[in-house]
Amino acid sequence: MDAFYASVEQRDHPEYRGKPVVVGGSPQGRGVVAAASYEARKYGIHSAMPASRAVKQCPSAIFVKPRFEVYREISHQIREIFYRYTELVEPLSLDEAYLDVTENLKGIPSGTLIARAIKKEIYEQTGLVASAGVSFNKFLAKIASDLDKPDGLSVIHPDEAEAFIENLAIGEFYGVGKATKQKMESLGIRTGADLKKWEEVDLVKQFGKSGHHYYRIARAIDNRKVKSHRTRKSIGKERTFSEDVSDLNWIRTFLTELSEKISNSMGKLNAAGKTVTLKVRYKNFETVTRSYTYPQFVSSASEISQTAIRLLDETEAGEREVRLLGISVSSLNLHEGGSFGEQLELPFEIRRI
Repeated sequence: MDAFYASVEQRDHPEYRGKPVVVGGSPQGRGVVAAASYEARKYGIHSAMPASRAVKQCPSAIFVKPRFEVYREISHQIREIFYRYTELVEPLSLDEAYLDVTENLKGIPSGTLIARAIKKEIYEQTGLVASAGVSFNKFLAKIASDLDKPDGLSVIHPDEAEAFIENLAIGEFYGVGKATKQKMESLGIRTGADLKKWEEVDLVKQFGKSGHHYYRIARAIDNRKVKSHRTRKSIGKERTFSEDVSDLNWIRTFLTELSEKISNSMGKLNAAGKTVTLKVRYKNFETVTRSYTYPQFVSSASEISQTAIRLLDETEAGEREVRLLGISVSSLNLHEGGSFGEQLELPFEIRRI
């Protein structure tokens, strides 16, 4: 997410938009900056900076106390979007995560197209923008995610990875902190090309176990897997419409099509569930859910759609215009199978989209 905490405050307070916003402690005390909007960053303000220093650099900055309960709730929304595409999600913080989409729940053959779809869903559901990096390993995907902020989508293709790293300043390597950067520069290591000249044994002598890592990433090698510890609780899909709808026949047809997609996703995971939940969001953003629990496990599209359409009768859809519809199946008996398929396409040769 781009300037996550500050962006949330600007979203929720229109009067803050376009102005330098600093989320953190009071500049009159010993507080520190938790986040800064892009307008504030132009003044050199960044996270972990003392708030007293930040106000000196930008006297017009708006200082806001953090609302972590709000940020956590939005982070949960965003992660649920991730889980619609893949079970392999490794959160790094409230506003950042790795996703392995090699074998994804939507069958999309391009990591770049998945990233674009996720960015679109995040904006539609939260009003916030995210930047994504796409590549064939964690290190490169992380680097790519920072190339074109805000609202960026950058790709590092396998064919260009080594050349890209050779031209990268050592301070831009993810995981190389200030102290390590200074030591590397003192040793004449200022770019990836400089780092690549060193033998692994010599890097280990200088940097300990981290030397092994530096040797590999200089050659675009990073075999770390995306580690997910999440137990799937439900499988579902939803859509926010570009125009509000009230035609019940159209809504029933949509729910039938949505049920087929959910059933297909469940089939890929060898999953079945007992509880079908219908989600309806009206034009005024009021959201209601209706659920039915079977005594046995179900997974077929017909069972899911018939239940969702019955539950629709318990809502005011049709009488009231609807902006979002969703179906989920929970109380799962989930037994995941299969193995990872081929590496997804990275169909864009350019580095920045």
